[in-house]
Amino acid sequence: MSALPDPGATRAVLIGTSHYDHLEPLPAVSNNLTALAAALAEPSSWGLPPEHCLTLSNPTSAEMTMAAVRAAAEQARDTVLVYFAGHGLVDPKNDLYLALPQSRQQRVETGLSYRWLRQALLTSRAERCVVVLDCCYSGLALGSMGGPADLADQASVEGTFLLAAAAETRPALAPPGESFTAFTGELLNTLQAGIPYGPELLEFGALYRHMRISLAAKGRPAPQARDRNTGAQLALGRNPAYLPATGSIPPAGKNRASERSWPSPSGVRTVTGFFKALSDVRVTSGLTHQLVSQRSGGRVSAGTVSRLLNRESLPRTWQTTATYLSACGVPDAQVAEWQAVWMRLLAETATEAAARPAVPRPSQGHNPTLMARLAGRLSRRNGRS
Repeated sequence: MSALPDPGATRAVLIGTSHYDHLEPLPAVSNNLTALAAALAEPSSWGLPPEHCLTLSNPTSAEMTMAAVRAAAEQARDTVLVYFAGHGLVDPKNDLYLALPQSRQQRVETGLSYRWLRQALLTSRAERCVVVLDCCYSGLALGSMGGPADLADQASVEGTFLLAAAAETRPALAPPGESFTAFTGELLNTLQAGIPYGPELLEFGALYRHMRISLAAKGRPAPQARDRNTGAQLALGRNPAYLPATGSIPPAGKNRASERSWPSPSGVRTVTGFFKALSDVRVTSGLTHQLVSQRSGGRVSAGTVSRLLNRESLPRTWQTTATYLSACGVPDAQVAEWQAVWMRLLAETATEAAARPAVPRPSQGHNPTLMARLAGRLSRRNGRS
């Protein structure tokens, strides 16, 4: 079953090397990082808070890079994503390593061994891991590796979806005059334009198939993919080409809301994820805030809908949320599932609040306001004297 991850329990690390001391520079990589971070923050994608998406541009050492990856792997409970753009190199044993600014050919100690990255992800608490490799390969860098398919074998990670660019030459990876590398540019374009006649959510499996056809049609190397468990069903965003038209209420008898694939609350782990999923419900319904209000029979106003979807803390009562879900068209059975998740999060929030140490209040004998008043009175008396 396809799903968007809970942004409150998801982490992403975007790594890119555009400047090299000993290899060809790849200036488009800097644009890759900026644009991809912005895309992951979009509500139509993962809606990641800035603190959950770390960008490492031209990291100076493998140690600092691995520290960031390990931290993300430890913090994520839903999904952890690691993206790398830059040169990919091959060591004398035909193992993949990712090039950092001071990397050299055939010297794995100057770069980031993929084995280290793989091991860090294998120990993650996250249920799902995604690796996206936008690596540049020349014939010399490929060495004795048989071809792009071997990259997926080298970089396979249990429980993840691996999406790998198999660029053969520098121009193919970073075409002159284009803002992004070929692979990441196609990925960003698909997120923005969608897949015509594609699924409601841009699952990684669907993304891979679409990008493979699109890049091949442009004469560029086709990407490779490796799916472990259900990684291909994880979605990177909503499909803009699938979204229903908004602005009108379907006539009576022609509301097919029950046939829609509504966002499921089953994967919600945090309050942030709860409100992200609630917003996705409205997007799926194709209704504006005003139309949701109309469908509720005036029980919730458009302003109430807006305030509900922009809250940072859970509402203390359930009625408004239930009315909103029903007005969007969510079936009653699924509304009950939402209520169960709301009750669980409410209980967890209360438990966390009770576990926090109380902030000690200043004793009256050391009240700074009282001391200031006494000092002022004494000063005035001395002045009169």
